[in-house]
Amino acid sequence: MSELTDEARRLLAGGHPAHVATLLPDGSPHSVPMWVGLDGDRVTILTSENTRKARNVEGDPRVAISVTDRADELTSVLVRGRMVEKIEGDRAWEIIDRMSHSYVGMPYEPRTDRVVYAIEPEHVQVVVIG
Repeated sequence: MSELTDEARRLLAGGHPAHVATLLPDGSPHSVPMWVGLDGDRVTILTSENTRKARNVEGDPRVAISVTDRADELTSVLVRGRMVEKIEGDRAWEIIDRMSHSYVGMPYEPRTDRVVYAIEPEHVQVVVIG
């Protein structure tokens, strides 16, 4: 597992714009904008179980994530890792609400079929251009 620096943690937990890439069954990338967060040293994403990205990580756990600092678009963090846990129930909602607070300042609504995927970082790089 790659260590998360303070700057990487700030970007991953701070409600900044993120894109998550998973792999389709044919091996081609599927990249979507998503909320991301942290649970300890693992990066977290939320989705519904029936989405393409959920099916992708269930089939192939490799994930790439990029997060851009909303105040400085030349600063970002790049993460490559593997989905290591699917989190459901009350624990998932604690993580989802924490993510929601960082993005929109309130708990996540509506309370639907959301799950959290925890990703163990294998490579983390903070990039500052300029």
